[in-house]
Amino acid sequence: MATAVSAGYTQYAYAFVAFDAEQIEARDAKAAEHLRQRAAKLYQRARQHALNALETQKPGLLVALASRQASDWPKLTKEQAGLAYWAAASWGGWISLSKDDPDVVADLPLAIRLAEQAWAADPAWGDGALSGLLGSFEAGRSGGSRQRALSYFDQSIVQAAGRSAGAYLAKAEAYAQAAGDRALFDQLLQQALAVKDVTGSPLTLQNELMRRRARWLLEKADDLF
Repeated sequence: MATAVSAGYTQYAYAFVAFDAEQIEARDAKAAEHLRQRAAKLYQRARQHALNALETQKPGLLVALASRQASDWPKLTKEQAGLAYWAAASWGGWISLSKDDPDVVADLPLAIRLAEQAWAADPAWGDGALSGLLGSFEAGRSGGSRQRALSYFDQSIVQAAGRSAGAYLAKAEAYAQAAGDRALFDQLLQQALAVKDVTGSPLTLQNELMRRRARWLLEKADDLF
């Protein structure tokens, strides 16, 4: 239940509220900021649901996660990888919308560490979603390795096996756009749009939302490069 609730809040914040803010930013900056604040609160709520559940299963998890000693970091089971993914993803989303709050931003290493612990437990979780999250974290953090980020993104695409539009979208935005590679950016977004859903696939809704974003990014690509 906690996994479903955290996933729901996170996906709604990303695909609707934060995305709406990006779309209206140019014509109504005040409304866009209001939406970003709302998205940040949804991410924060998603993170708390997931972390509370993890703390119940592994008391002292957050304290262990903050330790300077790698030997203290919490070891997760394969069954906990999904819950940890949504905790880390929502945490990262909250941080990305809280650049003016140093206390929130300071927790980025903890969000990354939690995602890494989930990846250690089940690197293939979510058809590459976890690998893609680590790629985005690596590409976005100060001092991150572009080569390591690329490795995560490529692994995510392989793990998705053509089933996830999000795998291509993550690499397009966090890697190709950041590198100023317009050709790769366009290619990846076209690949996202080309993903075909199998009847009954659990990724159907997520893919449709990712294709919607891919179309929008292609339309505004001239402004991004």
